[in-house]
Amino acid sequence: MASPWRVVPTGIEVRVRATPRGGRDALDGVETRDDGVAVLKVRVRAAPEDGAANAAIRDVLRRALGLPAASVTLATGATARIKLFRIAGDGPALAERLQSLTGEPPIVGA
Repeated sequence: MASPWRVVPTGIEVRVRATPRGGRDALDGVETRDDGVAVLKVRVRAAPEDGAANAAIRDVLRRALGLPAASVTLATGATARIKLFRIAGDGPALAERLQSLTGEPPIVGA
């Protein structure tokens, strides 16, 4: 089964499906899209204007993982619904934390 994150040498990469104006700021589980790609669903109250939703998603991720904001960066997808975030730190520990939050197994790769 696919996972929306993978361990990399610098931490983890997480594929996120953004839901701006979602009514609350929260991780919303894992979804496997029709193309077979797994995504971590994140909903935020912020509108997708001037980077506000991306900043809110970054904040949801960093809070869930107990990290400083500088540890979470948007790698690709600034204006797309599907985004890739890079999270710096101990990759296996971060993957384990996401697994405990979502119930999904991590994909380990380099």
